[in-house]
Amino acid sequence: MFYYQVSILNSNAPILTYSYNSSLNRGDVVKVSLKNSIKKAVILEEVDKPDFDTLDILEKDDFYFSKEQLEIANFIKDYYFSSYGEAIGLFHPLKNKYTSINNSKIKELPTLSTLQENALKQIEKEQISLLFGVTGSGKTEIYIHLINNVLNEGKSAIILMPEIALTPQITKRIEKYFGECVASWHSKLSKKRREETLEKIYSGEIKIIIGARSALFLPIQNIGLIVVDEEHDDSYKSMSRPRYNAKDLSIYMAKKLDIKVVLGSATPLITSYYKFPTIKIKKPYKESKKEFKFIPGQEINYEILREIDNVVSKNEQALIFVPTRANFKYLICQDCGKTHTCPYCSIGMSIHSKKRVMQCHYCNFTQKISTNCTFCGSQNLITQRVGTAEVAELIKQNIKSAKIEQFDRDTITTANKLYKALQRVQNKESNVIVGTQMLSKGHDYPEITLIVITGLDFIMANSDYRAKERAIALLHQIAGRGGRTKDAKVIIQTSQKELYKPYIKDYEIFIDEELQFRKELYPPFRYLARILISNKDYNIANSLTTQIVQELDRFSNIQIVGYGVAPIEKIANRWRFNILLRSSKRVELLKALHIIKKDRNIEIDMDPVDFT
Repeated sequence: MFYYQVSILNSNAPILTYSYNSSLNRGDVVKVSLKNSIKKAVILEEVDKPDFDTLDILEKDDFYFSKEQLEIANFIKDYYFSSYGEAIGLFHPLKNKYTSINNSKIKELPTLSTLQENALKQIEKEQISLLFGVTGSGKTEIYIHLINNVLNEGKSAIILMPEIALTPQITKRIEKYFGECVASWHSKLSKKRREETLEKIYSGEIKIIIGARSALFLPIQNIGLIVVDEEHDDSYKSMSRPRYNAKDLSIYMAKKLDIKVVLGSATPLITSYYKFPTIKIKKPYKESKKEFKFIPGQEINYEILREIDNVVSKNEQALIFVPTRANFKYLICQDCGKTHTCPYCSIGMSIHSKKRVMQCHYCNFTQKISTNCTFCGSQNLITQRVGTAEVAELIKQNIKSAKIEQFDRDTITTANKLYKALQRVQNKESNVIVGTQMLSKGHDYPEITLIVITGLDFIMANSDYRAKERAIALLHQIAGRGGRTKDAKVIIQTSQKELYKPYIKDYEIFIDEELQFRKELYPPFRYLARILISNKDYNIANSLTTQIVQELDRFSNIQIVGYGVAPIEKIANRWRFNILLRSSKRVELLKALHIIKKDRNIEIDMDPVDFT
């Protein structure tokens, strides 16, 4: 009889010991009995006969996890504070019978401009690089040439997209050149389609996968290239355990498995710009003129309506951006446009109406809601903002010829609905698009000649060290949706013109300035971690938070930025507390967190992007 330690897939159960009547290999997938149900598990190692009774492994599966998959899962477990079962459960195992079919029929590749050609040559020299190209600069065409390179080497490629809705558009473009060896992958695929795609991966028919972050864990053999498109997008970060970041994990895999990684964005993350060789394309493939105009206010006013009416009357199209409603409101001054900030963190303070207080969600500093602007003394303060439905209705009432397309999570609930909405826009069945941040997600609207961006001041006011980065990036992303084929006007509604104006022509100017601000405080110069404690009993959660803070005080290389009740205090009848940590030494931070966690039922989020 043989004895093995196994990890239950997709489970936070501890490592368990089972017996089997023949020899098994590390990584083999098996079926075991656990609490009256049959579970799949992975063999970790053979052990001596234990001094307790064991259950038998029921059977060996026809699948296995590779040595590389097991090692990457171990990294995920340690870095993102999950169980091994949760980490290895992200991956699809390999099949024992794997064949290789060369079915990639490559058509003539897209012609590159001189700027694209130069960028491609630079990328080819680097293992990890950032393609920093303005919107419309033709990053996808460069990806196609890079894919062709790895296919010629007999390797495969993964193209990651931040949104499921983006995969059909780019899949269609890449299929045009590489045919049937291309497949898309995301959580909305039917079970049948997923199984068919996996079989084609096992048979070697699929060599190019385009998908959301889960595509990173498919059993594709011999990966030569990972592209992380729109690398700035927070959707690459998982908000449930394991709380991995697919972009960061791609970089880890690149170093470990000798894979080329290309990060692509018109508004790259400041950390990516700082860490990796950056290849820039500063001009769009097709150049057109854009006129930028700043107007005050926070609501759709007569001037905006007049501009929309003018565009509609000329049989052109307009795009109106309205910020997504967040969980919290911020105190914005109508006169100077600034938000009330925490005196200790320089971060916008959130309004908690029920308690009648403002609170900083970093250090938890709390004070009464101000009646005067701390910058200019004005009493003209607001906390409300208008949503997409109200804006669409207002335009409809005032411009009878407006045919409005609404783009938000309430209206566009499926990829099919998005496809049909985009078709209506492209066919000019709609002439006014009203939407939230969904509008910034890389879609092409070739006939847009007017872009109205509202609510940037609310995004700038968020209680997050990346608030300014998100606001400026969003401005560039939304502005980049128009003026693709015709000249366009961009109207930016803000009371802080001087805050945005220096950066509208060149995002890199903002990055260089922001790097100076972040020194000694935030990434890329410091590492952040967030501890989340929750319990149905408020006192138990509060007490555990205090206890952990006291224990953390022992570690000299770690700074407790703030702690207390989480911004969203209660979810599913559980009280929530936060502790935010900062350190200049990642290894020291990880060591401390592993000591603190022990067997406690707490969540640890390394490199957090959300602080609610």
